[in-house]
Amino acid sequence: MKIGFIVILLVAVLVHVYVLWHVYQVLPLPVWAKWTVVGLMVASLAMLFAGFAGIYDRMPLWLASSCYNISTSWLIVFLYLLIAFVLLDVGRLCHLVPKEWLCCNPWTAGAITAAIAGLLVCGNIHYNNKVREPLTLETSKHLSKPVRVVLVSDLHLGYHNRKVEWQRWVKMINTEHPDLILVAGDIIDGYLRPLLEEDMAADFHQLQAPVVACLGNHEYISGIDKSLDFYRQAGITLLRDTTVAVGDLVIAGRDDRSNGHRKSVAGLLAGVDRSKYIILLDHQPYNFEDAEQCGADFQFSGHTHEGQVWPISLLVDAMYEKAWGPYQKGNTHYYISSGLGIWGGKYRIGTRSEYIVATIVEKHS
Repeated sequence: MKIGFIVILLVAVLVHVYVLWHVYQVLPLPVWAKWTVVGLMVASLAMLFAGFAGIYDRMPLWLASSCYNISTSWLIVFLYLLIAFVLLDVGRLCHLVPKEWLCCNPWTAGAITAAIAGLLVCGNIHYNNKVREPLTLETSKHLSKPVRVVLVSDLHLGYHNRKVEWQRWVKMINTEHPDLILVAGDIIDGYLRPLLEEDMAADFHQLQAPVVACLGNHEYISGIDKSLDFYRQAGITLLRDTTVAVGDLVIAGRDDRSNGHRKSVAGLLAGVDRSKYIILLDHQPYNFEDAEQCGADFQFSGHTHEGQVWPISLLVDAMYEKAWGPYQKGNTHYYISSGLGIWGGKYRIGTRSEYIVATIVEKHS
């Protein structure tokens, strides 16, 4: 394990050196200005590790928020710089790109800067324009009336998704007039301090429908005991390997995979009323066959973010049986959400931030 970590760290350092060296080489600036740009990039990376070390919680809230946004945005800038320089180097080795393009070249530097800036601007606009995904779920089970459910996951409230943004989402959800709101984990991003300082729990009480949720891995990252306290303050019905009946529905919520001793789906659904429509909340979308074999009607998951930005989305698609969208195995329907919020820099490039408005209706023959 330690050897693997050392190898990963070494690769990360070498890749950063590769990118920063190319940045230094391509900039048509005086030496002091080149070093200033490289220094700012290194500082952005250092801010990220400062967050992991808990230093943000000792900063003024505005400064911690700025550092979080700058450092996590750098990761996306770095990704696209890496792609650009690899392509240019491959082109140079294949004698398609002149060597001069990579050395003190205002056109190359300008093109790369403009392209990445354009991606970030468009990505931020796309992130802020939440996609409303309608979903109709038919069942042969008896329903007293159609049930309207708003499904969200991965809010990641914290230093970047602050109170004002969360209040906007609350209004957006209330506009749907749901009978029930289901959250598939990761309400908290990783730092509880901004949620507590801005009293975001109070805004959960403004939601005009009961809120039922399961935990995500970020609640464990934030500190499970403090996360549970926040859920209680917010008035959320939290399901940790438990079930609750809501009208004609049974909602079953699994604890996150972070808990290695959580119940199996079979153990969780043992003894539930099978005449009711069964919804399974499971933050991480693994082992879909479990829900199918145990007779769940519908499973809602999140976690993947669909990779957040291209081409990470391609890797995420390869990692999961289904990384985003509707799915079906046997008689069980699934929806894996790309998330309403996001971790890190607020950019959606090739993916989307969404909320699902599901209508559960009785199917008549």
